[in-house]
Amino acid sequence: MANQSDRFAALADPTRREIFEKLARKPLSVAEIAGGLPVTRPAVSQHLKILKDAGLVTMKSEGTRNVYQIDFKAIASMRDYLDRFWNKALAAFKDAAEKEK
Repeated sequence: MANQSDRFAALADPTRREIFEKLARKPLSVAEIAGGLPVTRPAVSQHLKILKDAGLVTMKSEGTRNVYQIDFKAIASMRDYLDRFWNKALAAFKDAAEKEK
């Protein structure tokens, strides 16, 4: 099972982020994802493997095509992770503001 570090590391690559953003709009096949990208289909497949291993995308077969889509549960998990820091930052800001009174 992927952890948050794996997910953030997978999105550190600009090409993977672009693929991820395409998939955020709608599920796509490898050929559809590769369209408009400056990399080959095999390269897209390798990027998708990393995104899939990180738990960010899922794949389902539709006939002879593999269609990828965002795993929104993973995104929610990442947001929950970041929200913990956001909540701490807000609490610290509140404490600082109250001390200034």
